[in-house]
Amino acid sequence: MINISEKEVVRRFARASGRIRLRPETIDLISNRKIKKGDVMEAAKIAGITGAKEAWMRMPYCHQIPLESVDFSLDLEGDGARVTCSVLANWKTGVEMDALSCVSSALLTVWDMVKYVEKDETGNYPYTRIHDIIVEEKEKSAARP
Repeated sequence: MINISEKEVVRRFARASGRIRLRPETIDLISNRKIKKGDVMEAAKIAGITGAKEAWMRMPYCHQIPLESVDFSLDLEGDGARVTCSVLANWKTGVEMDALSCVSSALLTVWDMVKYVEKDETGNYPYTRIHDIIVEEKEKSAARP
C-alpha cells in the first residue's frame, strides 16, 4: 500500500453510478416486488452499503477508511436500473473506490436475484448487461471539525 501517514485528514466525497440492462418483464417484476428471491431494491441497497464498507477487503491496495456516510439509490429506468452511491469521510485518502465498490456490489446483487428471469432457453444472458460504472464526482476539501 502507499504510505499515507504524512497526509492531512481532509473531507473526502465521491459519487459513482452504474447501470444494469434488464428485460421489461424483469423490471415489472422488480417494481411489483414479485422476484422469487425477495425485494431486489432492498437487497441491492444492503449489498451496496456493505460493498462500500468492505472495499479495503476486496482490493488489496485499497486503504481501510472510516466512512461517515454512504447514500444509495436504485432507480428503475426504461431498459434497466441505475445505481448511484455517494460516500463521505474525513480521512487521508479518497473514497472513490468505496463508491465504486458500492455500485458494483449492488449491480451484481440485482443480477443474481433476477437471473432466473433474464436467462434464455440455453441458460445464457443475451440481453442482461452491467455497464457504465463511473465516478461521477470526487471532491477533496478542508476537514470539518
